[in-house]
Amino acid sequence: MRHGKKVMHLGRKTAHRKSMLSNMSCSLIEHKRINTTLTKAKALKQFVEPIITKAKSDTTHNRRLAFSALRDKNAVSELFRDVAAKVGDRPGGYTRIIKLGNRLGDNANMAMIELVDFNEVYRADEKEKKKTRRRGGKTKAKTEEVTKVVEDVVEVEATDVVTETKTEEASEKETKTEEGTEDAK
Repeated sequence: MRHGKKVMHLGRKTAHRKSMLSNMSCSLIEHKRINTTLTKAKALKQFVEPIITKAKSDTTHNRRLAFSALRDKNAVSELFRDVAAKVGDRPGGYTRIIKLGNRLGDNANMAMIELVDFNEVYRADEKEKKKTRRRGGKTKAKTEEVTKVVEDVVEVEATDVVTETKTEEASEKETKTEEGTEDAK
């Protein structure tokens, strides 16, 4: 039974556990993704997400709170500079856990934990998603096609007008030269 179990102890004493989670958080912030066991990844997610939430508002108090948890000046500065800028509009869920299978040595469940906004593979898919409407209005693609067709028609008409004026000018020149040759005779 899990009565009153709020902390994943991870088989370590409190000081060792806090130090390990702090080091893993610094590595996650520095490298944007790390491989670890599934249980440690879940514990790390609970540990690092409130810190990232604090980093969204850059105040001295929040920097001190982040430093007391991370204990690494470079990680805190990168967190407030780079990570907070990317997650500024996200309301939560800054990390993603992806299961990798079992480790060969001891058959432990392995997982990769990563910062969501720094994975370019998944972000490219999100940009390509198409918004659909139930009312069946014109889609963006259809309107773009229509504007392209209209622009092409306008270009064709403009070139027709240009060629018509050129042919009119050429015929006028020919008549002038014919009149000039007749006057000379």
